[in-house]
Amino acid sequence: MHSSRNILLCLLAALAVLPLLAATRAKSTPSESDRRKAQYIFLEAERQKQDDNVEAFFDLTRYAHAVDPTNTAISYYYGYCLLSMHDVTKDEFQQGVSLMRQHVDAHPGDYYESMLYSDANLAIDQVQEALRVIKQLAAQNPGKPEILIREADCYNRLKDYRNAIAVYDSLESTQGRSVQLAVRKVHAYQALGDTAGALGEMHSLLATAPRNAEYNIAMASMLQQFGQNDSALYYLDCAQKYEPDNGQTYLAKAQYYNLTGDSVNYDKQIYLALTSKELDVDSKEGVLADYARHLLMSRDSSLRVATLFNVLLEQHPHEPTIRSLYSEYLVAKQDYKGAAEQLGYELDMDPTDAKAWHKLMLINMMDENYPAAIKAAKRALELNPDSIELYRYIAPAYFEMKQYDKALATYDAALEKCDSNDFELRSDLTGGKGDVYFAMGDTLMAFDTYEKSLAINPDNTGILNNYSYFLAECDSDLSKAESMSGRAVNASPNNSTFLDTYAWVFFKEKNYDMALFYIKSAIDNDDSDNADLYQHYGAILYATGKVDEAVAQWKKALEMNPDEKLKELLNREINDKTYYEK
Repeated sequence: MHSSRNILLCLLAALAVLPLLAATRAKSTPSESDRRKAQYIFLEAERQKQDDNVEAFFDLTRYAHAVDPTNTAISYYYGYCLLSMHDVTKDEFQQGVSLMRQHVDAHPGDYYESMLYSDANLAIDQVQEALRVIKQLAAQNPGKPEILIREADCYNRLKDYRNAIAVYDSLESTQGRSVQLAVRKVHAYQALGDTAGALGEMHSLLATAPRNAEYNIAMASMLQQFGQNDSALYYLDCAQKYEPDNGQTYLAKAQYYNLTGDSVNYDKQIYLALTSKELDVDSKEGVLADYARHLLMSRDSSLRVATLFNVLLEQHPHEPTIRSLYSEYLVAKQDYKGAAEQLGYELDMDPTDAKAWHKLMLINMMDENYPAAIKAAKRALELNPDSIELYRYIAPAYFEMKQYDKALATYDAALEKCDSNDFELRSDLTGGKGDVYFAMGDTLMAFDTYEKSLAINPDNTGILNNYSYFLAECDSDLSKAESMSGRAVNASPNNSTFLDTYAWVFFKEKNYDMALFYIKSAIDNDDSDNADLYQHYGAILYATGKVDEAVAQWKKALEMNPDEKLKELLNREINDKTYYEK
């Protein structure tokens, strides 16, 4: 058995001739021997599928179909394989559906195959064909909920809402009333423009259990859609009255107050939802995430969210996802220290979470806490040693700490691990070394390293920008700097850093009209309050004789909390009303 199986797998090497083989087989009826062979090949294909060898499953199924194209079961799965291919063409998709249909028509009782075939038809908008097959299944499996739901969905796709409602009614007769079915029927009535039918459906549902909180909430939701807010609030009040410990009632009422713009009652209901013992922790996290997002969008700077996070943490102190969510909120508020603290608590609970360590590294980078960033990155690297992405943060962290030897060593370690065919990454890493050499004052080595980076990837816009900027800073080969900077800007015309470099190159070339044009474009596209841009703007204005305007721009730069070196330069320029080289 094992030797036969190995021989069969070796046949995969001959699959390149299958199109010819398939064409040859199609001309004649397969022999009994071929039928048995095809069955055996397909049996092996299914074994390969169970072992997650998807490519072997596809190749063997295609081979089995070529040997016996009359076997509808094999044809079906060959068609399924065609549908599952990457970059499948329209013709291949149609061929796959056609092959699947052969089997479904021959074996209409095959449940799984028929459902999958209906899905394929829905994917190409052949809804009538999908409905035909589903109705066949419904006739053979009367009252089966998933089939009836699929049938109603087909009617909805065809905008045949009356038949969809009839199917829902049939389903209710066997399954009983439910909010889910009632909501589906309401949507169908709404599509028909039948408001009375929609209201009648919800009243009918509520009549079966008037004190059911879920039913009252569903009624309120529908009434709010119709703009009947007062009536909606009545049913929400009923839901809370009948089930005062049900956290969903507070959540529903919070959503109501949010939509009606009542922020005071919105906050109150959110608090009640989060303190509810009946609402599960996942729901509470969702509530708090939505609430935090709402306050961030409205630029609310109060402590309301922090208070609610603390309430939730008191209830669930060992729930890492709450810590993670709180950390993300604090990042959005630019409270990086607080965010790192919350993430630290999360990692105390699960120190093997590589993604959390990676996130902690990024937060510390944003906080400019580079030693902590390196420490977190190294821990993440221990858990995920193949992540070259981590090296791309560790090296710049060393760079910011002026530990240039370690930065270079980190880039070299990354280059050793980097795929030799990953030209973009190799170019980035090599260019990073160029930045380090320039910071060390070794301009010749820096420029030589940039050349190597661009030899690997000539279109690396980041390196084109950095190389041209440093050439301009050194007043060296300005025509080359202009050419490279222009290429970077053409590739990313809204990148404020690239536009600033282009302006600076023109400034160095004493082409002040072009310098002014591009520095203004850089500022228009900047959303980070970059002090360097305004210092450059002032320098360009000064060069054109507009001293007062230059001083005004330097004062703006000073307001943007620049680093100490730039702050010292700006103070000199403002006091002396004179441009100075950095």
